[in-house]
Amino acid sequence: MMRKVISLIFLLAVFTSCEEKSYEEYATTENSESDYPIIPKPAFMEIANGRFFVDENTRIFASEELRQEASFLSDMLRTGTGEEISIEKNSKENQRGIYLSLDDDAKNDEYYYLRVEYDKIEISAKTAKGIFYGIQSLRQLMPAEIEDSSVAELAIPAVRIQDEPRYAYRGMMLDVSRYFFPVEFVKKFIDLIALHKMNTFHWHLTNDHGWRIEIMKYPKLTEIGSVRKETVLEKNLDPYIGDGEEHGGFYTQEEVKEVVTYAEKRHIVVIPEIGMPGHSTAALAAYPELGNDTGPYEVSTAWGIKDQILAPKEETFQFLENVLTEVMELFPSKYIHIGGDEVPKKEWEESTQAQAVIKREGLEDEDELQSYFIQRIEKFLNDNGRHLIGFDEILEGGLATNATVMSWRGIQGGIAAAKQGNDVIMTPNTHLYFDYYQADPQDEPLAIWGDISVEKVYSYDPTPKELSQEEAQHVIGAQGNLWTEYISTPQYAEYMILPRMSALAEVVWTPKDKKDWDDFKRRVFILKKRYDALELQYANHIFENPGSSEPLVEKEKK
Repeated sequence: MMRKVISLIFLLAVFTSCEEKSYEEYATTENSESDYPIIPKPAFMEIANGRFFVDENTRIFASEELRQEASFLSDMLRTGTGEEISIEKNSKENQRGIYLSLDDDAKNDEYYYLRVEYDKIEISAKTAKGIFYGIQSLRQLMPAEIEDSSVAELAIPAVRIQDEPRYAYRGMMLDVSRYFFPVEFVKKFIDLIALHKMNTFHWHLTNDHGWRIEIMKYPKLTEIGSVRKETVLEKNLDPYIGDGEEHGGFYTQEEVKEVVTYAEKRHIVVIPEIGMPGHSTAALAAYPELGNDTGPYEVSTAWGIKDQILAPKEETFQFLENVLTEVMELFPSKYIHIGGDEVPKKEWEESTQAQAVIKREGLEDEDELQSYFIQRIEKFLNDNGRHLIGFDEILEGGLATNATVMSWRGIQGGIAAAKQGNDVIMTPNTHLYFDYYQADPQDEPLAIWGDISVEKVYSYDPTPKELSQEEAQHVIGAQGNLWTEYISTPQYAEYMILPRMSALAEVVWTPKDKKDWDDFKRRVFILKKRYDALELQYANHIFENPGSSEPLVEKEKK
């Protein structure tokens, strides 16, 4: 009997020794530059030899505060290994595993530290958000196949990373008013924002062509305003030809809450946009009494700027305050976007009521009337603890200094706003409008116009040279915009943003002196494998050997 016990102990010792040796074999594995294809490129990265092998014995150690992030990582590793990776609060001394920890002395809320060695992975940060960013970098150190299936061997290359973003605001906008996109795709869009360590989802919910958010106090906004009878066929605006197909859709308040919660778990802020006083014919179709007596109104079927706008009267302001009250209950974001762009003044020039407001308020002209309109809404938002964002037209006629300007007509609006003390988000249509063509239109699906390649996006610097060091502090970041006049499907939306979104991610995160176009191309070629694993559509133009020269979306007639 004693002999059997000794034999069992001996076998257990041999097994344990072999197991330890198998991990130690990874301590000297040589790594190459291609093993570190992280986008956006970290501020500091030191590569080393060695690999951490993930298997059924791997544990994640994290406090209850980081349970959500630990679960995200565990789910990812389960997909990649086919094994359940457990989460534990405490570890034995020097126990092999992945450690997530908060560090009060870390530089800022978005900073993270990542260290991978053959027997231990550490991610530390001041906040759970920083931990999440560290996990995203760790994700890109793993083979792309882990996104949808298990791999035979999951070994993560050794590295030391200290990282933080260049800009505080790093955003993407999705226009769902021209074409309605289902909740499932909105979540997929948010997942892409998370993958790229961006932190803001700008949700363009209303326009002339559709009102997409349920407002309980005003049910006609979705009963009438969310549906248009047809859509202009391609670019047949003059003479007009419609497609004869009704288009509609909106998000219930429960669906909005679902999206906001989904984004919050990925440390992404959702900023809603309710456009005013222009781009409002969908609202006017539902409630014509808010207009300048120029009806009848209908949800617009053709793209472009409409002369019909909201009237600057008390009924309108009451309506907007009621709408925004419900919006603020759904969105906890600091910012509320009110559009403010492309507002023709013709109706106000001819409106007795509008002219009476100009006279009553001592305004100079219709531009100042727009400023009065915007400032009334801004005061309401400020009184409710929120801040207003608007496109650069809100500068016309004067603007309070606590409003944030989104500069889209080039960079001049951003320069003017920063010089007068307003915070600025740069989103110029010269570089960051992802609805523009990204290559020769003859070889591309239908788009609005323009020419914005991936390289052009990558070349962009959000801080204009015209600003002093003090003024430049008002440039809080940049955003890519996907307007959808000619983008009617999720597949085409993906094609238009990828890999341009990846280029923008590096623009807003990576220190300017660390950017390198050739190096980015090398890394994005590897990232393409992750696009494939995630079953994403993307444009092939910059890839040296894309595997297929055919567009990943069906080419539409021009």
